[in-house]
Amino acid sequence: MDNRAEVRQFLSTRRGRITPEQAGIEPYGGRRRVPGLRREEVARLAGVSVDYYTRLERGNLSGVSESVLDAIAGALELDRAEHDHLYDLARTANMSGRKRAAAPAPSGVRPELRYLLDTITGAPAFIGNNRMDIVAANTLGYALYSDMYRGPGRPANHSRFIFLDPRAHNFYTDWERAASTNVAILRREAGRNPHDKGIAELIGELSMRSDEFRTRWAAHNVRRHYAGTKFFQHPVVGLLELNYQVLGLEEDPGHSLTVYPATPGSPSEEALKLLASWAVTENIAELAEANARG
Repeated sequence: MDNRAEVRQFLSTRRGRITPEQAGIEPYGGRRRVPGLRREEVARLAGVSVDYYTRLERGNLSGVSESVLDAIAGALELDRAEHDHLYDLARTANMSGRKRAAAPAPSGVRPELRYLLDTITGAPAFIGNNRMDIVAANTLGYALYSDMYRGPGRPANHSRFIFLDPRAHNFYTDWERAASTNVAILRREAGRNPHDKGIAELIGELSMRSDEFRTRWAAHNVRRHYAGTKFFQHPVVGLLELNYQVLGLEEDPGHSLTVYPATPGSPSEEALKLLASWAVTENIAELAEANARG
């Protein structure tokens, strides 16, 4: 990923979404060609010179201090995910030494993580990497994403499923939201891992094959994604309303554990019990793991 281009496009898109009225300043300088803030207005809000802010927005974050980053984040009203993304871009700009591509993602997980997944029996759970792959799952996890394993792509990948598999439009009750969220997560991961070959190849593939992805990628939105509620329309058990928690795995950089428990006593809890029975009857875990191996 071209760091300078990423910085330039990220800052300019954030600047373009804020009007002077929203920023609490009086517009000046005559007729405005765009609804967003001008560079000089962002510089004034951040307490830096126009020349210095212009240098930053042109992609040169080399040597920028945390205080300046915080001031710019405040001026542009960045949320936490966007603030973190700006820091990631600055960290990349200030990396010294030869740039090296990230190591390939492991094809499996440590036995201890496999044991952990197997102990989670009442909720779908999976381990994913920062390239949106499902690296491993428990039985309910494979059952929840059974349609993903019916596709030809390996490893099973959330982004490819959402943008390249028509079944995703039925699986996600709000496909538009799922698609935008997926791209925002991937954009943040690309900022944190700018030399990861796998992420770059995934972005390139989706940009070539999906107009929906390409449009969303150009928006430069980023998102933190650690907890919330998701809705799925599963082909076997119907509507599922599941809470989710995402836990980073410190000993396995770039990997996280996601668990989808249902609210106790809810229809979705009963649906998960039915899904578990179906998964055992159909040998879903064995079939998914065999398909994952190609």
